[in-house]
Amino acid sequence: MKVLVTGGAGYIGSHIAHQMADRDEEVHILDDLSTGHEWALPKSAKLYIGDCGDKELIGKIIKDNKIESCLHFAAKIEVPESVDKPELYYENNVSKTLRLLQSAISNGLKNFIFSSTAATYGEPGIPLISEETPQVPINPYGGSKLMMERIIQDITKGELGRKAGFKYTILRYFNVAGAREDNSIGQAYPNATHLIKVISKVLTGQLDKITVYGDNYPTPDGTCIRDYIHVDDLALAHLLALDSLVSGGPSNIFNCGYGVGYSVKQVIKAMEKVSGQKIPFEIGPRRKGDPGELVSNASKIRKSLGWKPKYGDIDIICKTALEWEKKFIKDTNYL
Repeated sequence: MKVLVTGGAGYIGSHIAHQMADRDEEVHILDDLSTGHEWALPKSAKLYIGDCGDKELIGKIIKDNKIESCLHFAAKIEVPESVDKPELYYENNVSKTLRLLQSAISNGLKNFIFSSTAATYGEPGIPLISEETPQVPINPYGGSKLMMERIIQDITKGELGRKAGFKYTILRYFNVAGAREDNSIGQAYPNATHLIKVISKVLTGQLDKITVYGDNYPTPDGTCIRDYIHVDDLALAHLLALDSLVSGGPSNIFNCGYGVGYSVKQVIKAMEKVSGQKIPFEIGPRRKGDPGELVSNASKIRKSLGWKPKYGDIDIICKTALEWEKKFIKDTNYL
């Protein structure tokens, strides 16, 4: 299988690139390296440094290598930033992705895996969110992803998609965390705001404390609740989705989570457990665009694709994230 992975030098993309390389797939990476790292790639991968909105470059990569499948991760992902600078998110997450699709499909692309998010659901106000839950995003990040979901579905039905036999899978992530089990790669995003990453930075002396953004949400302890999924389980979901499309399966949409929610304070306790250290924190104001609770109903992907996660335990997620962070700051090759 020949596959293009856009944003493949980033956190999630690199984990998937490694899993694909482990299967001896031919992996082509497109990344501008603004937040990704060349060292995170498998040695067998071919790296193209460039922009996912560059139609000429996309067309050349697809055509020259006869690539029929693409996994798309190149996107801006910070919710508060999206509230302050929405134009950046609609340009990067929508306009550039549209150009990518137009060029790729015109040059022979058949299968597309799109990295979407639970942020498209907004604040659904129900215990578990299924794929049929109404999507009413409350921030531009979620809005940009939802807009792209609809564009992908429309293109599939339109003339361009029909002529090409184009198919897609949309994967809506919940909160991704952790690191590869062999500790070779992990989250190295320079401005990471995800809770487990931030706590790992406190535990390794990079930060003095964490800020809990709001303790007055309508949750049992007042802090936000999220469904945390290990990055390697998420990577496996992508490979299963791709295998399904390549083998003739239909276009589809899946939630990616474990169906179990943890509050900010519960995650702090889990990190204290795996580290044996007390974590200092302070209560701050709510962040812009943060919903109170997001927990998945992910039964569809288990049933449809046979997805069986290996790391569905908050302690494992926290432990792998912390062990990676220790290595990340120690190994000067990564700094």
